[in-house]
Amino acid sequence: MTAHPNGTISTEASNFLLNCFVKSPSWKFWLSLPLSLLFLLAMGANGVLLVTIRLEVSLHEPMYYLLSILSLLDIVLCLTVIPKVLAIFWFDLKSISFYACFLQMYIMNCFLAMESCTFMVMAYDRYVAICHPLRYPSIITDQFVAKASIFILARNAFLTMFIPILSARLHYCGKHIIENCICANLSVSKLSCDNIVLNKIYQLIVAWTLLGSDLILIFLSYTLILRAVLRLKAKGAAAKALSTCGSHFILILFFSTILLVFVFTHIAKKKISPDIPILLNVLHHVIPAALNPIVYGVRTQEIKEGIGKILRRVGKSSN
Repeated sequence: MTAHPNGTISTEASNFLLNCFVKSPSWKFWLSLPLSLLFLLAMGANGVLLVTIRLEVSLHEPMYYLLSILSLLDIVLCLTVIPKVLAIFWFDLKSISFYACFLQMYIMNCFLAMESCTFMVMAYDRYVAICHPLRYPSIITDQFVAKASIFILARNAFLTMFIPILSARLHYCGKHIIENCICANLSVSKLSCDNIVLNKIYQLIVAWTLLGSDLILIFLSYTLILRAVLRLKAKGAAAKALSTCGSHFILILFFSTILLVFVFTHIAKKKISPDIPILLNVLHHVIPAALNPIVYGVRTQEIKEGIGKILRRVGKSSN
């Protein structure tokens, strides 16, 4: 970034350029349609789920409140990333302002961590439901959800705040072309003329502290759940208990699998195309968001019944 003597920054210097899929330019064309469809599906499915939980009184329970939080996080993540990516694909609008770039960086890191934390709270909810069913109504209450929401927001908003701050403090004296579709921390920081070791260390610490601890606690919860289920002796009790955790477990697989693949491709980046991690980073912001509400809608009888009731009401009102 170059500053003028009067302290102002020129328009060109105050913008970054998102230059993605340089090695595979044809990917933009082939990805634009499925990416736009996934984006519309994510927006529509999460919107329907939120409206259903809001309008259907029978769904006003802690488990569905947590699901609402997850849907809200998915919507924000999609809106933060996908419209800009599609604008690059369709209209070649690569320019993004300095402030918009670091805002996007913050929202991506913060809401991704919040989503991971929400999965952890949902895993605890399933643990109490299976391992301590008699105590479930007294432990998992509306007050519990409120406290959990404050914890999810406060922990992740504070700890991820320093990622864009550390990147924004750097001196960008050279090129301002980001070899990515999004303002990922390290993709932006490496454009700086300054030493970015602190940025890399803090990114690693935050990733292991937030996402790592959440995944460990989720794994521990399901280990205890599986142990409790295997002790059930009543016929069909084990299958019924596992079915209540099935949807949540599938969502965790969507979230963690793409994340782990993304990490491994970064480790082996010398052996693969540099566009692969970029592709996975983009898809990680839309695929779980599109599939999460569908999994719960298909597998949860109460949600299916709630959607059916709302559709019947709409049908009657239109007649």
